[in-house]
Amino acid sequence: MLRLVARAALAVVDATLILGLAGGIYVLMLPSVANAPTLTAKILHAHHDPAGSTPPPPKLLAAVVSVEDEHFYSDPVVNVSDGIARAALATLHTKSDPGGSTIPQQLAKQLYRSGTSFGSTLEDIALGLKLSFTFSPDQVLVMYLNAVYFGNGYWGDVAASRGYFGTSPYRLDWAEAAMLAGLLQAPSAYDPKTHFALAKQRQREVLHQLVVNHRLTEAQARVVNLESLPLRSHVNSLAQAKG
Repeated sequence: MLRLVARAALAVVDATLILGLAGGIYVLMLPSVANAPTLTAKILHAHHDPAGSTPPPPKLLAAVVSVEDEHFYSDPVVNVSDGIARAALATLHTKSDPGGSTIPQQLAKQLYRSGTSFGSTLEDIALGLKLSFTFSPDQVLVMYLNAVYFGNGYWGDVAASRGYFGTSPYRLDWAEAAMLAGLLQAPSAYDPKTHFALAKQRQREVLHQLVVNHRLTEAQARVVNLESLPLRSHVNSLAQAKG
C-alpha cells in the first residue's frame, strides 16, 4: 500500500515538473513585452489623454487591486496560477473569454489583443507573467491604469479623475476612488452620469472588497458610501480631462 502511495506521489511530482517545464518553454517562446510602456503611451496618444506616473495613486491603487486582483502583490507564479484556474473554470461554463483576469493578464490583453478563445486567454496569462517578471508591480499598475477605459471617452486614470471629479488621481478620496475602480468591469453599464444607481451599487461592492482586504473598516466603508460624489458635467469635464 505504501509503495502504491509513493508511486502515485512520484507520478504527481513528475507531471508537475513536466507541466512546469512546458509552461516555461511556452512563456519563453512568446514575444518580448519590453515594448509595453510604448504600447501604453500609444493608447493614450490615440485618444489624446494624459499619462499617469509612478508611484500609482494610493487610494485608487488599493481600490483597483482589491476589486480586480486581490492577489496582485503575491508571487507572480501564485497569481498566474489563480488566473489559470479561474480561466479554466469559467471556460467550462462559457466556452469563451472568461473574464475575472489578473491585472497583468488584463494589461496583456489590452496591449497585445490576442483574441477571446481559451487558447488566447492562456496566451494573455503567459504574457501577463512576462510583464510581472519584466516590470515592477508599480510599473505594471501604472501601465494598467493608463491603458484601461473608464467610460465617457476617458482613457487612463488621469483623464477619468479629471473628467468625473475635476481632480488628479492622487487627490481622489475613497468614495471617488471606489467609484472609478468599479467602472473598469463595465464602463457603460456603471456610468455614474447615466446609471447612477448601478454605479453606486458597484461602488458598494468595491468598498466591501476594501474591507475584506483590510484597507477600510466596516464603519469607514459605511461613512464613505454615504458621501456625495461631485460629478462634473460631461461637456466641461471632457475638455478638462483631455487638457
